[in-house]
Amino acid sequence: MLQIRCPWCGEDRPEIEFRYAGEAHVVRARLPADESDAAWAEYLYLRTNPKGWHAERWHHVHGCGRFLNAIRHTVTDRIAVTYKPGEPRPTIDDQQGPTP
Repeated sequence: MLQIRCPWCGEDRPEIEFRYAGEAHVVRARLPADESDAAWAEYLYLRTNPKGWHAERWHHVHGCGRFLNAIRHTVTDRIAVTYKPGEPRPTIDDQQGPTP
């Protein structure tokens, strides 16, 4: 079972307290009605699917109820770092993991 550190609660919690909420750092168009159908479809349906480190959004449903971002390795399932939404994405070293 994954242990996820909530940056709001400050401690590692079991993954059953959280729900996956998609890829992190996806930016929505300011005026969706002005987007072309192709651009809107890309926003809705296209996401990266890397083999390796990936920025994800999680919801601490059975805890503080807030959202958080996590850098998780999609092969090993290791979560290297969690951080609050709005904070910059940590730099990733493919061999070592995130670096400060």
